[in-house]
Amino acid sequence: MVEKLIQRVQKTQHGFLDIQKAADEVFTGHTAQESFRLANQLYISEIYQARSLATFIFGRLAANSNKSISFLKEHVSKDKDWRVQEILAKAFDRFCADVGYEDALPVIKEWLADPNPNVRRAVTEGLRIWTGRSYFHDHPEVAIQLLSQLRNDENEYVRKSVGNALRDISKKHQILIENELLKWDITNKQIKQTYKLASRFLHKTKG
Repeated sequence: MVEKLIQRVQKTQHGFLDIQKAADEVFTGHTAQESFRLANQLYISEIYQARSLATFIFGRLAANSNKSISFLKEHVSKDKDWRVQEILAKAFDRFCADVGYEDALPVIKEWLADPNPNVRRAVTEGLRIWTGRSYFHDHPEVAIQLLSQLRNDENEYVRKSVGNALRDISKKHQILIENELLKWDITNKQIKQTYKLASRFLHKTKG
């Protein structure tokens, strides 16, 4: 079973849709216990597509499995392949969607405060476009507050993700983003980098 799954997903060289489809098939065709076991077996593979598949499966299980959400945070976040990190972001968003974004807030905040930048980025990137998600659609100020607290993050990739996520939100909530950015100390180089990304559409609208 594991070898067949690996052979299937290894054919995917670009994108992730078939890998995601394979994960959905595993999840719907097996018990949670069986799916978790398969995911663990897949994750020890040296083939990144197999680890991506495992990550998707853990994401499907996470809403009802503390072991799965913990595996994503403690193990997948340390994967050296950037493509697996992209799937981690999608898996975290799946967890939030299944739990409900408002109910997931404690876990969102916990991950945003994690010392591992890949954990933080899984949230900032995974939930984009934030205000396209339920709860944040009606409470954009909460999304802005959560993202803005990482404006001076020590990791450049996290800062870029934060800036781009705030830029996304500015399309429909220009005034909220403008008011938030007014509070920022852009004499700080790291904050200025995030500011430039977050304010990109604001500058265009003003000509």
